[in-house]
Amino acid sequence: MPTATKKQRNWIVSHWSRTLLSIMNIKVMTEGRLPNHDLVNTMFIGNHISWVDIHALNSIRAVRFIAKSELKKWPIFGWLAKKCNTLFIEREQKKDAVRIIEEASKSLKFGDCLCYFPEGTTTDGTDLLAFKGSLMQAPINANSTIWPFAIYYPDLNNQPNIKMAFAGETTLIESIWQIVSISNPKVVLTFLPQITSLGHERRGLTIAVRHAISNHLGMGHQTLNP
Repeated sequence: MPTATKKQRNWIVSHWSRTLLSIMNIKVMTEGRLPNHDLVNTMFIGNHISWVDIHALNSIRAVRFIAKSELKKWPIFGWLAKKCNTLFIEREQKKDAVRIIEEASKSLKFGDCLCYFPEGTTTDGTDLLAFKGSLMQAPINANSTIWPFAIYYPDLNNQPNIKMAFAGETTLIESIWQIVSISNPKVVLTFLPQITSLGHERRGLTIAVRHAISNHLGMGHQTLNP
């Protein structure tokens, strides 16, 4: 998309994500006020269950994701992530967080919308891990709006559908096979009230965001990594 405008790129990414989810028969359901494509300088923060999370959010509103560097090696999705201008972080190198905070701050100030998953890994959807708050400094630096959102994959009994999770030792191919074997897979995205970063410090914002998500999902008590 070298000649497309930012708005055109966002539309293309959203259309592609909706098409992918449709091909895999995944129904996206939403709750709360939805973000639109005119939104700027906003950091989306959510819980993390599957690689589907990324495409589910992008199908509603395309954003730049902050993702672990291992994603670059994934077949197809890694290439797509690079083409969608993903910010990759080396999680094993603590100093790399400083670089990502600086890049994310510049991106937000430029008007981009970003997203990161502060649990740092995926779960099976039955619990909410402690949040890592270092990247919360980026929206503080950019005076951004923070938009918490909750992700939930319900089964036919409205219980967490762990077959939708991409966690543990499951490979990408195994995850895809599990998902296409499910009858009527669903993902629910709930967009929670926005939080201003103005006048707040990193720890307090991290606690506030996690509290909003955990309250909605009714799970998880530990708020921050030690």
